Amino acid sequence: MKGSEINMLKKENCCLIALASVPLVMTLGNSMLIPILPTIEKKLHISSFQVSMIITIYSIIAIILIPIAGYLSDRWGRKMVMVPSLLIAAIGGAITGWVSWKVDNPYVWILIGRAIQGIGAAGAMPVVIPCVGDLYKDEKQVSAGLGIIETSNTFGKVLSPILGSALAAIVWFLPFWAIPVLCLISIVLLLVLVKAKKQEEEVPPLKEFIQSIISTFREKGRWLIAIFILGAIIMLILFGILFYLSTILESKYDIHGIWKGCVLAIPLLVLSISSYMAGKKIGDKQDIMKKCIYIGFLLAAVSVFLPLFLKGIYLLLLCLVIMGIGIGIALPCLDALITQGIEKEQRGTVTSFYSSMRFIGVAAGPPLYSFFMKGSDHEVFYLTSIFAAIGAVIAIIWIKPAKDKMMVKQKPEPTS
Repeated sequence: MKGSEINMLKKENCCLIALASVPLVMTLGNSMLIPILPTIEKKLHISSFQVSMIITIYSIIAIILIPIAGYLSDRWGRKMVMVPSLLIAAIGGAITGWVSWKVDNPYVWILIGRAIQGIGAAGAMPVVIPCVGDLYKDEKQVSAGLGIIETSNTFGKVLSPILGSALAAIVWFLPFWAIPVLCLISIVLLLVLVKAKKQEEEVPPLKEFIQSIISTFREKGRWLIAIFILGAIIMLILFGILFYLSTILESKYDIHGIWKGCVLAIPLLVLSISSYMAGKKIGDKQDIMKKCIYIGFLLAAVSVFLPLFLKGIYLLLLCLVIMGIGIGIALPCLDALITQGIEKEQRGTVTSFYSSMRFIGVAAGPPLYSFFMKGSDHEVFYLTSIFAAIGAVIAIIWIKPAKDKMMVKQKPEPTS
């Protein structure tokens, strides 16, 4: 390998590290609040529904604004959207931390701060996926890079319950203050390691751009819609099961605090490792990606059968580990298919719809599972199995790499 190629590879890897910090920071900024919601409820003297809105309002704002952020990233550039968005998220986090510390009745202000944080999240994490697609010429490198991004995202979920519980043990509102600190670290990494790409081609007018997006959906709508639905289902299952596990660890097994966070981290750690391994192995083989997707959903579907007949925390964790493997191998494949199948000029906008669908799953999972948790545990397991089985069927029927027009290998242009 020539010296110039080695230097380029080093720059790309440094850029990938900076990009991977964004989903890590955004995930920590939201998920580490989940294990401390009961504490917030007691401190603020609010209802369970009110405390759940601290998570929900963040997701709703992000769902609405993600497509706009994706469009702007296609027009202005990825870095020009990500850095200001992270700054907005930091401001939102600082507001929640300040009012929790200084204001007597801070609930409304906390919601305002979380809404601002959601605005920032909309323009930060979803833009990372198309940015990785722009970064590499080789589709195998794109797949490996997306595997690392999903690993970073999932690793944030692994750390979240532990870090959130540890910080709240010092002062209950300290997790809010962690958000601006983490965002500023990510901003510095992006400013130092990611160089904004100069606009080489004239940006098409808005009308022409919209027509090209419509044309893309006409040609590739079947598989795009399939991946959008699968993204929503997989996140609904993940966050629904995490909500279920978080609840029963306290109510049924009397596990609290940091120990509860450590138990929650076990299946997430497995998910993180399997995401990384899948991203490294799939390369540019889209038929392999499809197989990994439906096998992943099938693993999630069958993993919950044993708890229907046998009880115990260890068996439940084993089943959730199996589910984590399934979800872990499916996620980077979904990312890779949608990134490699869309032209660079439209990638930010199209992948933003995918990110919005994932956020819908995140927002819908906990309340849906909480409704079914009013009955028996069996209802939760049936629900999970049905959703996962539907996902497997969608993957088998609607994703056909050999036949779909979109499944042609495209070489993403690099960005520095």
